[in-house]
Amino acid sequence: MSKRDARQPKVLKLKAGEWVEVRTCEEILATLDERGRLENLPFMPEMLPCCGKKFRVVKRSDKTCQNIEGWSIRQMTNSVHLEGIRCDGAGHGGCQAGCLIWWKEAWLKRAEKNVVPTESLRQTGSPLAKRGGICSVESLVAASQTTNPDGETIYSCQATDALKFTSYMRPWDPRQYIRDLRSGNLSTGIAGDSRGQRTIDTALGIIQIFRSVTISVYNEVQEKRLRKLYPLVEGSAAKTPLELLDLQPGELVQVRDREEIIATLDKQNRNRGLLFDAELFHYCGGIYRVLRRVNRIIDEKTGKMMEMKYPCIILDGVACRSDYHRLCPKAIYHYWRENWLKRASNIPAPLPTEQMAEPCAKC
Repeated sequence: MSKRDARQPKVLKLKAGEWVEVRTCEEILATLDERGRLENLPFMPEMLPCCGKKFRVVKRSDKTCQNIEGWSIRQMTNSVHLEGIRCDGAGHGGCQAGCLIWWKEAWLKRAEKNVVPTESLRQTGSPLAKRGGICSVESLVAASQTTNPDGETIYSCQATDALKFTSYMRPWDPRQYIRDLRSGNLSTGIAGDSRGQRTIDTALGIIQIFRSVTISVYNEVQEKRLRKLYPLVEGSAAKTPLELLDLQPGELVQVRDREEIIATLDKQNRNRGLLFDAELFHYCGGIYRVLRRVNRIIDEKTGKMMEMKYPCIILDGVACRSDYHRLCPKAIYHYWRENWLKRASNIPAPLPTEQMAEPCAKC
């Protein structure tokens, strides 16, 4: 097989829920150009430890949002997200954003059985040996960062290059929602094999689409009329308060209620520069575990590392559901100011189950 043929993208038409195996390092390098990219999508050094392991497809990524040149939804082809596989920033200056990684189908193959062997769950080191051909492991590392004339490090990753490997998609293109439905992205994951249960699962997906379209149409009209969008976030503080709790990974916290958080926001709905997006309302009142403190992330617009003056918090399992952003599967982590949270140790313990049942028994 020629090098050109080896780089031809493979189309698997994967769906959410399927098991796949990441191809070997040699197979993946054969698909890449000299810049370590396939169809302009970078294969990043952080992805190397996944080679040869099996994972479940969590979502197809036929579209994605970007905020490099104003927020928009753009189209992608032949790519998926794998369950739990996020960038750890090891090859990009220790960036702590934890972005969900995009995988081209050419880098994957269907698993023979939907069973993950024990050895595939173990951590393994990245292949470090030099490889022949157009791209090498060293090329991947070199492509991840450069130095500008001012001596600043400029990082290049999937997030910074989103405009290069995506294409324009009309905002109201109905085909995006058909793809969402057919890909399994909107499946509940609990439907059985019977036709009736599959029909209900499909109907629930259609309801999600209807809800998303209704909100998008409403907000599009309101934005043109310079009216308030749904759901309403209306900060008004002249000076946003600062509260430092020194939260650490593993601690349990409760997200404050809507009114408490809005009181900390300015007229741009920001607290010390950090935007409170309407998607965060889903988590108000919930109890979650701190995943990590975030001190540095790469600016997607410039590729420069941003050091945060006031660290923010990422909560375990708390990511964007995109209910108000056209069902984008990107699932970025939400960033939280510490004064939007409170330690769960200050929350009264819930009643034991048997005590909670007593009032019901007296009814």
